Amino acid sequence: MSIPPEIQSIIDRLNLELEEIEREATEGLNLIRPILSSFPDNVILIQLFASLSNFLLFVEISERRIEITINRISSDDVANSIISEVGEDLGTELGRALEAKISVRRIISRLQELQ
Repeated sequence: MSIPPEIQSIIDRLNLELEEIEREATEGLNLIRPILSSFPDNVILIQLFASLSNFLLFVEISERRIEITINRISSDDVANSIISEVGEDLGTELGRALEAKISVRRIISRLQELQ
């Protein structure tokens, strides 16, 4: 069975959001490293660094979840209830990704103010 278009649409959107989170979190880490080297004991900078690193981990975990989800619904005998459940799970994951993207952008904004 091929992936239903509605599910594929969510997967595509989720992948796009995850790519943006990864790109922006990496940008944030590149911004914070020189500042952190000047102020290595600054607790707030350490927290921001840890948060950005956690967002990169979130991206990796989400990508694995998507892969598992695709494998789960790619067989020929998938029940409609499983497809509905997968759609709900992907929708929830998309919500998490959007929240993560907002958080990353807030961190980058704070870092840009420090420059």
